[in-house]
Amino acid sequence: MKYLCLVYHEEAALRALSATDMRKLDADSLAYDKLLDDRGHLIAAEALQPVKTAKVVRKRKGRVLVTDGPFAETKEQLLGFILVEAEDLEKALALAADIPLAELGMIEVRAIYDIPQP
Repeated sequence: MKYLCLVYHEEAALRALSATDMRKLDADSLAYDKLLDDRGHLIAAEALQPVKTAKVVRKRKGRVLVTDGPFAETKEQLLGFILVEAEDLEKALALAADIPLAELGMIEVRAIYDIPQP
């Protein structure tokens, strides 16, 4: 089954890391991605650009509205994701617990919904 691990942390806290700590976090993250890949769990992993670059798209009554976003007032922002293959939720949670940013922020784990084919 596929699980999406959403990585959250405060962008300001991430920007406040020293260059050395940021390089270590990047190296640890890439090493963990490789470990997941080597073990057959990794489907995709990506970091996201800062939230200030985000846009929100809405479509209402045929009209498209694009605004700066997101609008949710939150302390933590979505920084990236890792899409993994795991036999069950327990395994997916174990994989998420080893994501390096789990020690600084939080990881939301959600099963992928397979849309039934007609």
